Amino acid sequence: MIRKLFKILGKGILFLAALLLVGFGVLYMIYDEALPQGVPGEKADALALKMLKAINNDAYTQTQYLEWTFAKGSHRYKWDKANGEVDVEWDNYRVLLHLNAPLKSKVFEKETEVLGEDRKKRIDQAIDFFNNDSFWLVAPFKVFDAGTERSVVSLEDGSQALLITYSTGGSTPGDSYLWHIGPNGLPESFQMWVSIIPIGGLKATWDDWQIMESGAFLPTSHKLGPITLDMGEVRGYD
Repeated sequence: MIRKLFKILGKGILFLAALLLVGFGVLYMIYDEALPQGVPGEKADALALKMLKAINNDAYTQTQYLEWTFAKGSHRYKWDKANGEVDVEWDNYRVLLHLNAPLKSKVFEKETEVLGEDRKKRIDQAIDFFNNDSFWLVAPFKVFDAGTERSVVSLEDGSQALLITYSTGGSTPGDSYLWHIGPNGLPESFQMWVSIIPIGGLKATWDDWQIMESGAFLPTSHKLGPITLDMGEVRGYD
């Protein structure tokens, strides 16, 4: 009887795996797009500057503190941009992360300082969380970061989009993003060609822009297919 039950369960798991594989294949065929070829140069830089002006990059540059949450509020951040320090919290952990000198960071679990091998593990975890979660908050401000390549892509409707490729930096260098920008320069969405997603060209919206206390524009949510990424109560102040 038990052997028969395991046999039935095994067939069920194989059937489910086959369905998932077929489903992924269908999604891949429908949504996968090749990375477009853009034209670098002055026009690309001008389009990037137009976007920066729309989101008030000058105010963002002067903003000292950013606060937000991610992953349904389970990741919590207070980023001191001026000093390169981030207070990262998740589960029972808190990491006082030094971005320019990670080994100086302090790790706590339920208010008790963590030492030894687990300390390095939690610092690396905090860096990965921060690199991903902060990108969903401030990516438009990073288009002139060191290691970025900018180019203009002409779309079928006659409009132009801004292709940004990160040759260095972050947790996944080599990723590319095609920004779709509104007439006023405000980012509306981007398409992604990233190493962690096997389908190229998936689109995510940049929604619910709000003016921070510092005057910078920051998004508070995104939509990636049926998924909504909520940034929580976003704050930017001096």
